Formats: sequence, structure tokens, C-alpha cells
Amino acid sequence: MPVGLACAVGTSLCYGVGSVLQSAAATGVEPAIRLDPRLLVRLAGTWRYPVGLALDAVGFVLSLVALRTLPLYVVQSVTASFLAVTAVVAFATVGLRMRRLEVAALVVLVAGLALVGLSAAPQAAHLLGTGAQWLVLGAALALVVAAVPLSRVGGREGAWMLGAVGGLGFGVVAVAARILSVSATDGGLGALVRAVVGAPAFYALLVATPLGLTAYATALQRGTVVQATAPLVVGETVLPALVGLVVLGDHPRPGWGAVAAWGFVLAVGASLVLARFGDVEASTSTDC
Repeated sequence: MPVGLACAVGTSLCYGVGSVLQSAAATGVEPAIRLDPRLLVRLAGTWRYPVGLALDAVGFVLSLVALRTLPLYVVQSVTASFLAVTAVVAFATVGLRMRRLEVAALVVLVAGLALVGLSAAPQAAHLLGTGAQWLVLGAALALVVAAVPLSRVGGREGAWMLGAVGGLGFGVVAVAARILSVSATDGGLGALVRAVVGAPAFYALLVATPLGLTAYATALQRGTVVQATAPLVVGETVLPALVGLVVLGDHPRPGWGAVAAWGFVLAVGASLVLARFGDVEASTSTDC
């Protein structure tokens, strides 16, 4: 379990630094007026976005390692602290100043995540049947349909809406990854590949990943990095946590249910408060 927690913290660090790099890249290319995958092509021509994406990839691999031994709600809650990393890195690189409210929110976020971590019990996810996995794939496709009209909303509201869509997309990715983490068999690499490729959760991951990337990149063009990231954090934390607790058999240590609940509420609430930081300074520099 300590290795799993360390990997979850590493995921948070990778995501936090990566989000600032992606924000700097997104504000430096031609804005997308709708949900357009070609935005990712334009971003690939910058150096910041590929580096930020590479950090996300490293973080995702670390999260998969963490999911082997930790409940989904723990991994996602610890990962949610990347908003704090994003805030700190943004303060250091784009000159935004932190108010007392934001400092307090960061402290509460860390405290909430500490409570969640203390409540964790090592456990593996339940293996879901094919029907339930098809529902996960259906949720990914429904998000694609919902994202199209929301992509036409501009300004701060658009940043929030598309950030939320990106977060829910990454939430589907987390659920699919948790399901696939228990799809391994003892039949060798070939059997593992067949088990993964034959699982609807694998295709949910393939749909939700580019959706999350495109929605988040577009959100970064319509608001500050924290305005876009705060709803993303909530979306990718709350949804997987509920699915993990209700469907996948996740649970805290005996007698620690209230501690886990309070920690989760504090962490998500602090993430929402930190969204206010994005309103403090409307103009940001893209120098990293």
C-alpha cells in the first residue's frame, strides 16, 4: 500500500506540472471555436504541450500501479491534489499571487487528502461483467454527444463546462483502468492482451481519453488554468469514487468510514474554493 500511495502522489505531481505546460501551450495557438480534435494537432507543434502530455502519460502509468492495491476513491482523491500543484506552479511561472483564502484552501485540500489516505485499506477491484462494462462505454459515448453543444459556449462559462466534460471523461478513463487492472490472467502476455482487447472497458478508455484531452485543451483556451482545472478535478474525482464505492467494492478500513467521507468532502470542497483563484487575475503570461 505505501508503494500505491507513493505512485498516487507521483501522479498528482505529474498532472500538476503537466497542466500548467498544457495551459501555456493552449493560449499560444489558434483558439478552437468548437470541440475540434485538430486543436491537439496544433498543440503538438509546440514543445510545452508534448512535454505536458508526456508527464500526463507518466502520471497515468503511476495511477495504474496505484490502482492495483488501492481503492479508486483513494487514488482519485490523492490525484485531485494536482490542482494544488497546478496553483503553486502557476504562481511561480505566470506571476499570479495567492490570497489567504487560496492558502487556506490548499491547507484544507492537503488535510482532506491525508484523511483519505489514512482511511485506505489495500484491496483489489471486483471484476465487472460485460453488461456493466458496456454501460461504461455508453457513458463515454454520451459524454461525446454532450460535449458538442457545450463546446460552443465561450468565456469563463465555457472553461468551466468543458473542464467538467474533460474531468468526467478522465473519470471514465479511471473507472475503465480500474476495471482493466483486474483483467489480467495467468495465461501469459497473449491471454492478457486478449482479455483487455475483448473488454468493452478498453474501448471506453479509447473514447474517453481523446475526449478528455480535447475538452480540457479547449477549456484552457477559454479561461485560466485553474478555472479549467477545478471542474476537471471534481469531475474526475467524484464520478470514479462513487462508481468505486457502489459498484467496484471499494471500502475504507473498518471504522474509518466517517474519516474517509470527511476527507473526501474537504478535498473536493477545497478544490472548488481554489477555482476562485482563477478569478483573481484574468491576465496570465505564457512564459514557463
